[in-house]
Amino acid sequence: MSSLQFDIAHLLAGSLVLASFMMLYQDRLYSLLNVYALHAGVLALSVAWQAYVQHAPHLYVTAVIALVFKAIIIPVALHRIIKQLGIHREIENVIGIGLTMMAGIGLVALSMVVMLRVTPGADALAREDLAFALSVVLLGLLIMVTRRNAVSQVVGFMSLENGLVLAATGAKGMPLVVEISVAFSVLIAFIVIGIFLFRIRERFDSVDVQALDRFRGERR
Repeated sequence: MSSLQFDIAHLLAGSLVLASFMMLYQDRLYSLLNVYALHAGVLALSVAWQAYVQHAPHLYVTAVIALVFKAIIIPVALHRIIKQLGIHREIENVIGIGLTMMAGIGLVALSMVVMLRVTPGADALAREDLAFALSVVLLGLLIMVTRRNAVSQVVGFMSLENGLVLAATGAKGMPLVVEISVAFSVLIAFIVIGIFLFRIRERFDSVDVQALDRFRGERR
C-alpha cells in the first residue's frame, strides 16, 4: 500500500470519529439526523476506499448499502416519523454537553491505547482502523446513555453499528452474505423501532424515556 492510500484511509476513518463527535454535540433532533446522514456517508466512502485498497469488490456492495439505506432512507424516514409524531425537537441530555464531550475524548484515547496494544502483530492500517472503529462504537454508546429522547438513542445505536462495519472492513472485510444479513437486520430493527415509537407516542404522548420512567414509577 502506498503512503497516499494509507493517508486517505486514515483520513476517512478519522472523519468518521469526528462525525461521531458532531453527533454528540447536537442538541436538536433534525440536526442530529443530518449529521447521522453525514456519518453514514463518510462510512460509505471509507468502505469504498477499503474495497479499492484491498482489491475486494464485494466491499463496494457494503458501501452502496451504507449510502442508500443509512445515509438516505433511514434519515429521511426518521425525519418523517418526527414530523408525524410531533416529537419535541430539542434533545435533553443526562449531563451537560461539555462533560459529554470530555467523556468522548477520554473514550477515544482509551480506544487508541487498547487497540494499539492488543494488535501489535497486525498491519498498521488494520490496527488504526480497529482503533477508530472502537472509538465510534464507544461514542455511539455514549450517545445512547446521555440522551433522554428515544429517537436520539436509536440514532446512537445506528452510529454504533457503523463502527462495527468499519471494524469489519478494516480487518480485511467479511463475507458478503454476512454484510447483507447485517444490513437487513438493521433495517428490520429500524422498522420495529419505528412501530414502537408510534405506539409509545399514542399511549404516553411522549418518547422521552424519563417521562416513561416516571409513568412506570406511578404504576408501582
